[in-house]
Amino acid sequence: MDFITTTIPALQDAFSLILQPNQILMLMAGVLLGLSIGVLPGLGGIAGLSLVLPFMYGMDPVSGLAVMVGLVAVIPTSDTFSSVLLGIPGSSASQATVLDGFPLSKQGHAARALSAAFSSSLFGGLFGAIILTFFIFIARPLILAFGLPEMLMITVLGLSMVAILAGRVPLKGIVAAGLGLMVGTIGAAPAGGSLRMSTYDIPYLVDGFQLVIIGLGIYAIPEIVSLLRQDRPISDSGELGDGWIQGVQDWWQHKWLSVRCATIGVLVGTIPGLGGSVVDWLAYGSAVQTAKDRSMFGSGDIRGVIAPESSNNAKEGGGLVPTLIFGIPGSGSMAIFLGGLALLGMTPGPQMVRSNLDVTYTIVWSLALANVLGAGLCILLSKYIARLTTVRFTVVAPYLFMLIAFAAFQSRQSTADLVALIGIGIVGILLRRFDYSRPAFLIGFVLANQSEIFVNQVFQIAGARFRRGAEFGWDYLLSPITIGLIVITLVSIVVGIKASKNIRENIDSPTGGKRAPLIFLGVVTLYIAWASIDAALVPRLQDRVFPLTIGLITLAGCAVLLLRMVQKPATDDAFIDLEQGEDGEAPHGLWRTLAWFGYLLVGTFLFGLIIALTGFLLAFFRTRGGFSWIRSALCTALGLVFIIGLGAILGRDFPPGLLQSYFDLPWPFT
Repeated sequence: MDFITTTIPALQDAFSLILQPNQILMLMAGVLLGLSIGVLPGLGGIAGLSLVLPFMYGMDPVSGLAVMVGLVAVIPTSDTFSSVLLGIPGSSASQATVLDGFPLSKQGHAARALSAAFSSSLFGGLFGAIILTFFIFIARPLILAFGLPEMLMITVLGLSMVAILAGRVPLKGIVAAGLGLMVGTIGAAPAGGSLRMSTYDIPYLVDGFQLVIIGLGIYAIPEIVSLLRQDRPISDSGELGDGWIQGVQDWWQHKWLSVRCATIGVLVGTIPGLGGSVVDWLAYGSAVQTAKDRSMFGSGDIRGVIAPESSNNAKEGGGLVPTLIFGIPGSGSMAIFLGGLALLGMTPGPQMVRSNLDVTYTIVWSLALANVLGAGLCILLSKYIARLTTVRFTVVAPYLFMLIAFAAFQSRQSTADLVALIGIGIVGILLRRFDYSRPAFLIGFVLANQSEIFVNQVFQIAGARFRRGAEFGWDYLLSPITIGLIVITLVSIVVGIKASKNIRENIDSPTGGKRAPLIFLGVVTLYIAWASIDAALVPRLQDRVFPLTIGLITLAGCAVLLLRMVQKPATDDAFIDLEQGEDGEAPHGLWRTLAWFGYLLVGTFLFGLIIALTGFLLAFFRTRGGFSWIRSALCTALGLVFIIGLGAILGRDFPPGLLQSYFDLPWPFT
C-alpha cells in the first residue's frame, strides 16, 4: 500500500519534471560534455563534475541535476572508446573491457565490440534505474546490515578475483597483486599518519601515487609503446568488420549474462568505496566462471566485453543508494556529485528520501534517460570512430603521448606527475613483457587504502569486544552476511584458479632464456623485502600491520615462484618473455621508442609542456612519421590547437619548466 500511495505519485512528479523540454536540453548538454571527457584517457567523472560545479550556483535545481546526472551517466559508456580502440582504459571502470575489447579491435571487429559494449551499457543503466526505484525503501536496512566486517569481506572478495586474472601462472598473479598493494601503501598511513616508503624530503610521495598515474602508466604507456614499435595500424585490416547491428545481436544472444552482470553492478555499487574499480572485474570473473568454453577469454571473446560493460553503468544506479540515502559517496565521482547537490540547496540523506521522494526519483530516472541518449549517440558514432583503428599508429601515438601527459599532470598539478608516469610506465612495460597480471596489480593498488582502513577499524572494535568476552567478539566478526561472503570468496578462489589458465592478456607465450625473467623477479623481490623492512620499522602498530602482512605474503609468493623457476626448464610458462616473440621482432626497439616520451619529459622540465610539445611533435612526425616539413608542421599545429583549446575549456594549466622561473610568460606557457 505504501508503494501505491507514495511511490507512484513521486514517480509521476519525477517524470513530469524530467520530460520538460528545458530539462531534456540540459540533460543532453551533460551527456555531450560527458562524451567529450569520457573518450579522453584519464579524464573521467571527477574531472567532468569538477568542471560543471562552478556553474551550479543559482541554477534551477532540476536543471543542475540534469547536467550532473547526464555527465555521470555517460562517462562509463564513452570511456569504452579508448578501451576498445586503443587498448587504454578510459577510466578505472573500463579496465576489464580492454582484455577482450582491444583484441577484437586488432582483429578488425572494433565496431562490433563497441556496439555490444554500448548495448550492454544501455541495458545496465536502465536496469540499475529500475532496480533502484524498487530498492529505495529496502536499501536503508540492507545497507545498515553491512558493518565493518562485512565491508572488509566484500573487499577481500574483490581481491580474491586476482586468482581469476592471474593468467597462466597463478603465482604471478599473487606477486602482481601484492606488488600493487605495497605500492598502494606508499605515503602517509590512513590511521596514524606514519610515513611508509617516503619522507618529507620527497613531498610528492607523502600522499602516495594517484590512480590516474597508475592507470595510465600500467596500461597506456605499455600499449602505446608496443603498438608504436610495430609501426602499423591497430587493426591489420582496412575493413571495419562486423557493424553495430552484429554487436546488438551479440548482446541479445548473451542477454542473461548481461542481466547477471548488471545485478552484480547494482549490488557492488551500493557498497561505498568499491565502485567502478572493482565491479568490472567481478563481472568479468563471473562471466569466465560460468562459461562452458573459456578458451577465447583474453583474446577477443565478445562476452568479455558484454559482462563488464553491463555492470559499469548499472553500478551508477547502485552507487546512488548510499549517496542519496545516507549522504555517503559510493565513489569519487559521487563525492563530487554530493558537492553539486549542496550547491543546489539539497541535502542527501534519509530526510531527502522521506520528504523529497520526487527529487530522488528525478535523479534516478534522469540517470536512465541519460543512458539512453548517451548509448544511442555512441552507437551512431561507433562506425566512424572505429575507423581510427585503420590509421597508421605512428600518426596517433604522439597525440596520445600529449593527452596522457596532460591528464597525468592534472592529478596534482606537479611536473613530478610526469616523472611518476614514466616510472610506473616502465613497471607496466616489464609486467606486460614477463606476463605478470597488470589487472591484478591495479586491483591491489585500488583496494590497498580502503583494505587497510577496514582492517584497522575492525581490529580496534573487535579488540574492544573480545576484552568483554569471546562471545561478543565472535558475534561481531562472524555475522551471517560475513560467513556468506567468506564462503563465496573461498568458492571463487577455487573456481578461479581452475579457470585462470584461460585468462591472459597475450595469446602467444614465447619463452627464451632464464636470465631476464629471473632478474625481474629478483628486483621485485628486493623491493617487497625493502618495503616490508620499512614497514616493520614504523613505530605505530596500526600503521605497520597491514603493509608488513601483505609484504610477507608477497615475499612467500616470490619465494615459491623463484623455486619453480630454478627447478623448471626455460620453456616453462614462468619464463614467458614477449621480447622473444613478436615484440622482439618489431622494427623499433623498446627503449628507443620509450625514449621519445623521455625527450618530452626532459623538454617539459626545461621549457614547459607547450614549448616541449612543439619540438616533440615536429621532431616525431618528421623523424618517425617520415612526413614532409610542411605536413609535420600542420600536424604539430593541429595537436597544439587541440590541447590548448582543451586546457582553456577545462580551465587547466600546463606544466611549467625552468624557463618559466626566469621569464614571465603568458598562459598557456605557464
